[in-house]
Amino acid sequence: MPEVSISDAEWQVMNVVWDDEPITSQEIIGQLEDRCAWAPATVRTMLHRLVKKQVLAYESEGNRYVYRAQAKRKDCIKQASSSFLERVFSGARGQLLAHFISGSKLTPAEITQLRQLLDQQEKKR
Repeated sequence: MPEVSISDAEWQVMNVVWDDEPITSQEIIGQLEDRCAWAPATVRTMLHRLVKKQVLAYESEGNRYVYRAQAKRKDCIKQASSSFLERVFSGARGQLLAHFISGSKLTPAEITQLRQLLDQQEKKR
């Protein structure tokens, strides 16, 4: 996937598409009207931008447009996470983790999961 920046609003559109694809523009508009109270023209503008960014593709089926993701959610998450890490923490992964862990109330299950992940990372060395 080419490096693409997706705005916060575009993430909301993409989450609808990823959850329900293939999906028509009217279905997307309906879901986002309920969640965000966005006008149909606003949603259409975002759909157009996402197609232009090559994150979405569409096909005409009669008088309907049917959308499918061109980019995988996990790839977009990875890219956005890397961008955030660089912008906010200058690439310092440990600082990022320490910030989120110290500011969170973790459940025992989450703590166990984090320990397992750290143990896996240590074994990779």
